[in-house]
Amino acid sequence: MRQNLARRAALVDAAIEVLAREGARGLTFRAVDAEAAVPTGTASNYFANRDDLLTQAGGRIYERMRPDDATMEAMLSGPATRARTAELVRDVVERVSAFGTGYLALLELRLEATRRPALRAVLTARVSEDVEANVAGHLEAGLPGDADAVRMIYLATNWLVVERLTLPDVFPGKQAGDLITALVERLLPPDVPQEAQGTYGT
Repeated sequence: MRQNLARRAALVDAAIEVLAREGARGLTFRAVDAEAAVPTGTASNYFANRDDLLTQAGGRIYERMRPDDATMEAMLSGPATRARTAELVRDVVERVSAFGTGYLALLELRLEATRRPALRAVLTARVSEDVEANVAGHLEAGLPGDADAVRMIYLATNWLVVERLTLPDVFPGKQAGDLITALVERLLPPDVPQEAQGTYGT
């Protein structure tokens, strides 16, 4: 059957909204059709089964979270300092938090992935790719710290996003920002004067 790619994407986006609002148990073809405002039975024409829909949603969330080229270029510019790194980390937390339904849906998918091998494989690949892209971008920009420091920042800030989206009063805005600065300053080495800088990592 020939499929409309724009409609398929809209259905997957609708599935993300349903996941965030209703949880995995509430994700049905009928619920996706209603969310996407399409005739009943549309989603079942696009996805083989519920597992297929869950897997497609997992991939789509990461597509939508990935920064565009302009954002990536801006992230790679600027001084290679701890202060700049903290600013970048805060920006990432804000960007990811802004797609709150996507992140909440991702949490639902992670739980489902413990029971669904195909979904676990998709999320493992996507998350691994995301982590390594963060490491590569950090090192390419010449920012202070090594790959392990970037991974630790990634782990800490992901849980900060969870707190902000589920229990926002635990770490209110300014406190969250201050914690990011403290995290970066404790994990990354002090800035090296420009005239003393050599090859990164030496």
